[in-house]
Amino acid sequence: MRGYVLERYGDKSVMSLRGVAEPEAGPGMVLVRVHAAGLNPVDYKVREGKLRLIKRLRLPLVAGSELAGVVERIGPGVTRFASGDRVFARTDKSTMGAFADYAAVEESLLAKFPAELDYRQAAGMPLAGLTALQALRDQLGAGPGGRLYISGGAGGVGTLAIQIAKALGAEVATTASGHGEELVRKLGADHVIDYKKERPQDVLQGYDYAFDLIGGDELTGAFRVVKPGGTVVSVAGVPEPSTARADLGRGPLLQAMFWLASAKIRRAARKRHVRYRYLFMRPSGADLEFLGKLVQRAELSVVIDRVYPLERIAEAFTYLEQGHAKGKVIVEMV
Repeated sequence: MRGYVLERYGDKSVMSLRGVAEPEAGPGMVLVRVHAAGLNPVDYKVREGKLRLIKRLRLPLVAGSELAGVVERIGPGVTRFASGDRVFARTDKSTMGAFADYAAVEESLLAKFPAELDYRQAAGMPLAGLTALQALRDQLGAGPGGRLYISGGAGGVGTLAIQIAKALGAEVATTASGHGEELVRKLGADHVIDYKKERPQDVLQGYDYAFDLIGGDELTGAFRVVKPGGTVVSVAGVPEPSTARADLGRGPLLQAMFWLASAKIRRAARKRHVRYRYLFMRPSGADLEFLGKLVQRAELSVVIDRVYPLERIAEAFTYLEQGHAKGKVIVEMV
């Protein structure tokens, strides 16, 4: 079968599309014939070696973090799926494997996706959808009466986060370019700030919580948008000690390293009397089922920017890394 393989850490030249062995459906595993897979910034960050401190991968391996396809075979002990089921998943962070014709995925990470989604849309849901859901529902507790600020609402995570926040009952403000304003308003954003013309902290104040997707100045600006006692969750800033403990299950050494690395950003948060939390999402079939129910209620849809055949996946990565995608970038295997 074909697989897009990460040979070693480095630039784009360290990945290649080549023939690889088909994985097996071992105990508790499901072999999925992949129809489509989503591209995400984490994929090129892994390629560059930026996550080696957190997770040491056994290279070479087939890359790719999210997929949609059809169950080909089930391994011993699998009870929730059968051959022919249409499924989607955020793959295990240690084994990855989505950029291939077939992938072996743990049963607990899979969910059947609703008929309202096609394979392209389903492939673009897992990583960004789980990230948004776990940040908004679990970390921020976004809900009716709450006021939420999202930085970068037109991207892959942002487009889903806006919809999930509205489904949870929150009022949403977000940033977008003039080109992206129509999109985020269509998705439900109540207030849109053109980041090329205004700084969010100059026009938004007193928000209950913020979800940062940009990092840098956008993150520190979010501290000024949120009222004292509020919370800012980021997936683009600097990991802090609770990230190592709660999200990664790691001990004092990594917690201490994150404590040092995040000292400046935590100090900035304390100055504004705001709680700062960095989130690493966790793969979850149960959470994907929750997202599927939102889709069935017409409260959630996937925005797709571009679709490429697997043979042009290198081109797809080039486009993704330019940072201009409005929604998801997808590759198709069939």
